[in-house]
Amino acid sequence: MADTAEYVGVHGTEKIPAGQVERYKKIISRHKKTYGKDPDFIARAPGRVNIIGEHIDYNGYSVLPMAIEQDIVIAVSTNTDSNLNMVNTVSKYSAFSGQVNDFKITSVMPEWFNYFLCGVRGILDHSKPTNPAGMDATVDGTVPPSAGLSSSSALVCCAALCTMYANKLQISKTDLADICMKCEWHIGTQGGGMDQAICFLAKEGYAKLVDFRPLRASDVKLPAGYVFVIANTCVEMNKAATSHFNIRVVECRLSSQILAKSKGLNWREVRSLRELQKRLKLSLQEMLSLVEDVLHHHPYEKKEVCEILGVTAEELDEESLSSNTLDVQTFKLYDRSKHVFSEASRVESFREGDISEGTRLGSILFEGHHSASALYECSCKELDQLVAICRNAGAVGSRLTGAGWGGCTVSVVPEDQATSFLEKVRAEYFEKDPKRLERVDDHLFVTQPGPGAHLIKGNFENF
Repeated sequence: MADTAEYVGVHGTEKIPAGQVERYKKIISRHKKTYGKDPDFIARAPGRVNIIGEHIDYNGYSVLPMAIEQDIVIAVSTNTDSNLNMVNTVSKYSAFSGQVNDFKITSVMPEWFNYFLCGVRGILDHSKPTNPAGMDATVDGTVPPSAGLSSSSALVCCAALCTMYANKLQISKTDLADICMKCEWHIGTQGGGMDQAICFLAKEGYAKLVDFRPLRASDVKLPAGYVFVIANTCVEMNKAATSHFNIRVVECRLSSQILAKSKGLNWREVRSLRELQKRLKLSLQEMLSLVEDVLHHHPYEKKEVCEILGVTAEELDEESLSSNTLDVQTFKLYDRSKHVFSEASRVESFREGDISEGTRLGSILFEGHHSASALYECSCKELDQLVAICRNAGAVGSRLTGAGWGGCTVSVVPEDQATSFLEKVRAEYFEKDPKRLERVDDHLFVTQPGPGAHLIKGNFENF
């Protein structure tokens, strides 16, 4: 398979960072113990932190994420029996055995292996190999689950990469990202593609300004003299197992359709706020003014939405809602659309390519958190508390990152203050709760922009 900027790289074992060698040895040892053979190859996919641009990718707007050093690693041996077997190095996660061409994905309270199955399904549906290769897989992860750092998408992407390579397919990074975004729909997550894009397109040392439709990414150099610190609230939410996320998707869609009708457009043809803006040929500031002029501040009842759009409840269900939002009766359209347009404006302020001023970046993070908390209501008590603690500990900027409702904050901290910052956050948040303190080493850490997904091929017998 080609090893170019367009395709995922295939490297020798020298690609494994020195600090990760022992971890990889344990993964290979577990794989050999489980399956009686060394892996044929290893795939790695990183988690990510979104610096700015929350909940706007599925509205078609650009985002500014970076890959983190924490990742999903999968060791794979192929088999000719069409068997699909997987084990997790964490004992609390159950194993899976099935057939590669005959399995079902569960979207209700999904177990971890369903995300792996999404990645397999995505590649098989896309490439349709005649006799898909069976796989024996050992999965290991260092991305904290349900923390807003894209552990689930990293697993989907890594599984897709494994399936592609096991079947000797050649698929570009951008196509892989698109496939993985769509195949997560099998598990009920209607994301916009940011997580998958940064997973495959990331570049070490840089954030990426990611644009959608078509998917493309440009390097953004981050300010010198600052580090990014991730702090986990230790509040977990399984995004696919709740309706919060998909309700926001629907609220944005309804906002775009009501605004479209107010301007005389065929609202049935409008599915996102970005699409609406393009059709109206207005600036983001003009879109914010339109929101103020058209949408009222209090929530819309479903009946009112139907009356505005001139449809029955059943037609609205069919046209605009998703299967797990059919019972929702109120929609906060003003707040959601105001957040999207203002957050998109914050991302656009970095369109020139460099974020040379750390304090300016920091202030934008604080603005973004306020919007996500007050308007999009995807924060929680612990996230708001942790952002305040990070501010007081010396962060020049801090915000929730990921879907929210729990998970992590990302903070911009002067490099020479990182140690004292970590000590203060540990004392003020983690040491206040024994359960949090047990997890502090894995849930409070400095990270730098890491590389994207790649494959490792080599002689693992004596590794």
